[in-house]
Amino acid sequence: MTTNSQLNPLPLLSPSRSVSQNYPTVVRRTALTDTPLTSTPNSPRGLQPSDGYSIAPFLELPRRATTLDVPGLTKSRVSPDGTIAARDVGSKLVIVMVGLPARGKSYITKKLARYMNWLQHETKIFNVGNTRRQSKHHVGPASHPLPDSPVLEASMGPKSPPLDELDTSHPANFFAPDNPQTAALRESWALQTLDELLDWVLHGNGSIGILDATNSTVKRRRMVLNRVKDRSNGELKVLFLESVCDDKDLLEQNIRLKLSGPDYKGQDPDIALADFRMRVKNYEKTYETIGDEEENTEGLQYVKMINVGRKVVAYNTQGFLAGQAVFFLLNFNLAERQIWITRHGESEDNILGKLGGDASLSSKGVKYARALVRFMDYQRTEFRRRQLERFSLQSTVSQISSQPTTPKGEPVEPHFCVWTSMLKRSIETAKWFDEDTYDIKQMRMLNELGSGLCDGMTYEEIRQKFPKEYDARVHDKIGYRYPGVGGESYLDVINRLRPVIVEVERMQDHVLLIGHRVVARVLLAYFMNLGRQAIGDLDVPLNTLWVLEPKPYGVYWAVYQYDENKDWFYKIENSNSSLTTPTNSTPPPETATSVTSSSVASPEAALLLDTKDSSPPSTVNMPPPPLPSRTRSMTVTTPSPLSNESHQVEHDAGVDIVISSLQ
Repeated sequence: MTTNSQLNPLPLLSPSRSVSQNYPTVVRRTALTDTPLTSTPNSPRGLQPSDGYSIAPFLELPRRATTLDVPGLTKSRVSPDGTIAARDVGSKLVIVMVGLPARGKSYITKKLARYMNWLQHETKIFNVGNTRRQSKHHVGPASHPLPDSPVLEASMGPKSPPLDELDTSHPANFFAPDNPQTAALRESWALQTLDELLDWVLHGNGSIGILDATNSTVKRRRMVLNRVKDRSNGELKVLFLESVCDDKDLLEQNIRLKLSGPDYKGQDPDIALADFRMRVKNYEKTYETIGDEEENTEGLQYVKMINVGRKVVAYNTQGFLAGQAVFFLLNFNLAERQIWITRHGESEDNILGKLGGDASLSSKGVKYARALVRFMDYQRTEFRRRQLERFSLQSTVSQISSQPTTPKGEPVEPHFCVWTSMLKRSIETAKWFDEDTYDIKQMRMLNELGSGLCDGMTYEEIRQKFPKEYDARVHDKIGYRYPGVGGESYLDVINRLRPVIVEVERMQDHVLLIGHRVVARVLLAYFMNLGRQAIGDLDVPLNTLWVLEPKPYGVYWAVYQYDENKDWFYKIENSNSSLTTPTNSTPPPETATSVTSSSVASPEAALLLDTKDSSPPSTVNMPPPPLPSRTRSMTVTTPSPLSNESHQVEHDAGVDIVISSLQ
């Protein structure tokens, strides 16, 4: 018989006990404990002599295997929810951006962070430029080109020249490589930002930290790599992500977008543009692309994205998270297209308030489905009209968007896909689309969340028959899984929708996704960059239609509500809009009606961003043109926790485009 003492021969050790060759497996025992010993520091570096232990010099701490952790799909004693355990440092990841200014680094980082956060891998961007702007001296072109004298003296030492001897004739000189006084400051800000990132990954809840900076020299990248190795005992992996852009049209567009950033806010556009071009030239003087020389560095892994994804080169990628990141980077583009999301029309089960099931549409649902076809036909035509108008004013639009062109050089009109779930109510909603015009496909991934034993029940019936299950769902709506065969959680739905998201990011066609309440919530959460807790609270009523248009600087979105009396869709007025844009030509019914907003939920009501991330969300909300004045207007009140920070970013074909960042 095996006794407990044989299974656990080693007692818990206090700091006064010694770890020697007589107890060679104490580290292994500590590593397999669900929670750290009270006397052992909760740190990835393991036991150290300074912790009060006497460790034999020949005893080396074993390396932990990198693990596959997927929230909702994996679990273990140390990670019951599937997130990466604090001790599994080798499974976490630091992504270090590389590239000259205006090469799309911030666009890539925000898009990647949105995807990884949506998959429930805690990801956060740490921007060195923000550190510079938030310094107490507010250094930067928008304020002072150079820091005050005391800062220089503290940073450069007593041999630093006086401030009046420094070249301050142009703000861009602050970034000149031959300016040693400011180079040291920029180096210190980079290290400060990197240390904040490492604190969050090593001692916080972070799984992926992204360092957004130029890191444009071999020396700087080596410094970053060594710092990460030193602080993580060589366990934490680093993926360098270099963005290269040689497309002149795309580069010019990126440069002009920079003028709306915080460095040039309120400045004369011509002066700001000249300053930024000079800043780029200063970086170009010392820029060193990642090459063969660095490939000899032990453990180095990198990805090169050329022209924002037209070409991708990957070298020595290691670990699950790095693999997921590289896979996503292979699947997005800048093509102009629309993504429409709606629930199916009203079903017979909707009338009864039942969960799940496979009921057919009601008479109202059929009416909605028929109107949806007419509205999509109209919107498709309108998109093409606007596309050709922009092309006539800016002939480079097809090159910038990387879309194929017609023999006339015009951008090719995107195809239009309609994807439904495999449930009757979703399939029937797409029944009246012309298959010669629309590519219609059914996908099991778009099925509604499986309710297991509760399928076909109302919420009140669940509360009465399964009160514990009802309460469990109330306390953890995202992680809760319905009991019984086929029962799912929101996390399960997120994971099965992953190929849909990747395909939508990859494709250059329009797509209409006809899904269900939970599916629509999860899809909208991705495109709107919602925090985990906001997903389950996003109100997605029937007869509501969302449109999203990916842009180089965010996502344009709008909401339409179906009016059964007028048998047409009307745009809900966007209360986040601060500027008025020209009207569109949506054909309304001849007679307008007054409709209150109380019965129409706004997606903004659920845009409660994850407060753990202080950086602005990557998703931006640009107001679409309102309906003509003779159509009805719906005003939606935004909850007080939301604030707006709007600024104009470009003038496109006479239409003011506005970014409104939700803080």
